[in-house]
Amino acid sequence: MKIIPIFAEAGISGFESPAAEYKELGLSLDELLIRHPNATFIGQATGQSMEGIGIFPGDLLIVDRSLTAKDGDVVVANFNGCFVCKLIDKKQARLLSASKNHAPVSIKPEDDFQLEGVVTRSIRLHHQAPELISCML
Repeated sequence: MKIIPIFAEAGISGFESPAAEYKELGLSLDELLIRHPNATFIGQATGQSMEGIGIFPGDLLIVDRSLTAKDGDVVVANFNGCFVCKLIDKKQARLLSASKNHAPVSIKPEDDFQLEGVVTRSIRLHHQAPELISCML
């Protein structure tokens, strides 16, 4: 991936031409953001229950299936047939939202629960790409 750095200084009334300092960095976003490519998938967040930790509707979530979830990790799970993005409380077997508007959800033995992976990164989209199809996370 080629990166065009744009620098803006206070008091300047415009931007330098992006081509003026065009350079290629020897790093791809894949290498920067994804540690285990064969065990990683990307989903798109919906809902407002995780805004308290900075995950907003439309954000991309990079989910690593190879990591073992620890208490307090942000995870993606299949809970009774619905994909959810929540904080995990393994000690008390609960899924927690990052919002006071949503109560903790206990994971009971009769529930269908499958941990899909640990969210390692979230990426904010400031301009929604029309080709992105929302996943219910």
